[in-house]
Amino acid sequence: MTDIHPQIWRVNARTREVTTEPVPATWQRLGGRGLLARILVDEVNAKCDPLGAGNKLIFAPGLLVGHMLSSTDRISVGGKSPLTGGIKEANAGGRTGLHMTHMGIHALIVEDKPEGDDWWVLHLSLNGAKWEKADGLVGLGIYETAPKLLEKYGDKVAIALIGPGGEMMMKSAGIQNLDKDRVPSRIAARGGLGAVMGSKHIKAIVFDNAGGQRPPIVHAEAFKVAQKDYTKSVMEHLQSVTYRDYGTAAMTQLTQRFAGIPVHNFSRGTFDDVEKIGGEALREFMLTRGAPSDPSHACMAGCTIKCSNVFGGEDGKVIVSPLEYETIGLMGTNLDINSLDSIGRLNWRVNDLGLDSIEIGAALGVAAEAGLMQWGSEQDAQNLIDEIHAGSELGRILGDGAVAVGKKYGIERVPAVKGQAMSAYEPRSIKGTGVTYATSPMGADHTAGLTIRAQINHLDPNVQIEVSRNAQLNMAGYDTLGACIFAGFGYAATPDGVVKRLLAARYGWDDLPDNILQVLGKETIKLELEFNRRAGFTKEDDRIPKWMMEEAIPENGSVFDVPAEQLDGIFDGL
Repeated sequence: MTDIHPQIWRVNARTREVTTEPVPATWQRLGGRGLLARILVDEVNAKCDPLGAGNKLIFAPGLLVGHMLSSTDRISVGGKSPLTGGIKEANAGGRTGLHMTHMGIHALIVEDKPEGDDWWVLHLSLNGAKWEKADGLVGLGIYETAPKLLEKYGDKVAIALIGPGGEMMMKSAGIQNLDKDRVPSRIAARGGLGAVMGSKHIKAIVFDNAGGQRPPIVHAEAFKVAQKDYTKSVMEHLQSVTYRDYGTAAMTQLTQRFAGIPVHNFSRGTFDDVEKIGGEALREFMLTRGAPSDPSHACMAGCTIKCSNVFGGEDGKVIVSPLEYETIGLMGTNLDINSLDSIGRLNWRVNDLGLDSIEIGAALGVAAEAGLMQWGSEQDAQNLIDEIHAGSELGRILGDGAVAVGKKYGIERVPAVKGQAMSAYEPRSIKGTGVTYATSPMGADHTAGLTIRAQINHLDPNVQIEVSRNAQLNMAGYDTLGACIFAGFGYAATPDGVVKRLLAARYGWDDLPDNILQVLGKETIKLELEFNRRAGFTKEDDRIPKWMMEEAIPENGSVFDVPAEQLDGIFDGL
């Protein structure tokens, strides 16, 4: 079989033309998040309307995607965020990245905006592109849409799709991707990129890799040895074992110990009923209830960590897959809801709409503070989600996220930075993550640089900058490789610079520095900062909300007090 050389695929949503072109030299050594940043700086006016013709929606596999390296086949999706007004990368597991690399797609760039009202399914294969009307799919949730597409296009394809939230261009809309079991459960959630896809009137993109092949490896034996060393480190790492048994829900009790779990719209840091909704309880439910529940589920083929799960009910039917810590925090403790079944049902509804459960959970917390729902009431939360589904005035406000709700109802306690809701880590108790929230070009996002595992005093404001900076650079590097956040444990524990070895073997690059991960991270963040600068961001945007600097967490009396001058200098010298 002839090698498939990587190319850039361009899709014009107005003319419905699809073209291919060689990868420019400055894009060849970037993938994933780093490549998104390079393309956006090179091609997009940072002051464009995020939902207008000038914005571009980009899909980019990471540099090491395509070979089923454990936890390293992720897809990055990017564009100008309608939520933050700045650069945005959201990534997901599943099948999309793997299929794109087997088709030779270095990046897929969706441009322009259609003039009519028609909605489309875009089918991409090695034989070209087909545009087909999506009339029968418009308005359907993702759980109904995906099986219809699989029935039509076959069960070997990958699919990226949006739900009704994306169709309505809600600013919390994400892009769902099929997992290895063909369930549309892997969402590139944050920043409203599903709304960008909706603005292009594309309901779904089907990646059909029939006739494709794995990307070529220049030094196959060296790659095999490096892969073996990395996989061994992943499988033997204590954190991998923890996540295999308990998933991300293992973080519930850990954040509780730091008084760092969001409770009652980020007004407290500990939850009285935490034992009812933590990792141990979730695992016990799944084991007791039996199939289809599964406490150790891989979202990507070849993943050895298996941190995902399938959460089933007492009736033997799936409630949701997966149920993650972030959702337990934002749609559970943040709303004073103490039932995993309730959280799971809310999670399913939000997933079906194609929305970010972090952003919607935070929006519901602000809504509860405004008196729109009772604390602890699943039914009230479901009623508000009904409003989102109906596209009512209230529903559209909720669908646009926490800041929109706070602005409408005059609520000061809105846990957000750069317009994006905080993840389930309280920045007054875990201040390094607060630094990440404040200074990341992405807005408040734990995946940009979580610091909870750092061996420091998390309440000391003067030891957080370096920890956050290193975490942010590493994560930008991993996102450029296409590696899951949990793959970092394995990469960091593997001796002899395994990232450098894998890249050198895969591509034949013999001039890589030993610290290539941080080099990639620095290049990525520099590009992201440049895009945001062009968009009009200043140092004043790199701040935690004022109320968090004045209102203390009751459990430890802590406010967010990392000095502004330290925040301003975090990326000096990049």
